[in-house]
Amino acid sequence: MAGHGNGRRPRFLNLFRLRFPVGAVCSFAHRVSGVVLALFLPVTIGLLRRSLDGSSGYDAVAGMMSSVAGKLLATLFLWALAHHTLAGVRHLLMDVELGSSLGAARRSAWSVSVLGAALAVLAFGALW
Repeated sequence: MAGHGNGRRPRFLNLFRLRFPVGAVCSFAHRVSGVVLALFLPVTIGLLRRSLDGSSGYDAVAGMMSSVAGKLLATLFLWALAHHTLAGVRHLLMDVELGSSLGAARRSAWSVSVLGAALAVLAFGALW
């Protein structure tokens, strides 16, 4: 076997047992929230256009948004908006050397993650 001169087989790598630093998780969630926002943009524009078509269009959009799926999607959108905004401000501050030390970066990553989740929970409560 080329490349395996010691005769040992490769070990199984369990990706679920890896522990990533909070900064990496926050950064990954920032990217995910950006993709969610980009995917929601045409949907949001379409819903806005439909709601402005008159009372029947408004009623149709209101019906969609009052459904369980509509409320869950709205909660996801609001989490993405909150997290992406907070993480973006965090990155901008770190770019100008504010909060870029290891301890401050960890605290700000935790703050962004907790505040984003808390705002999503508040949005969930307000929608239901």
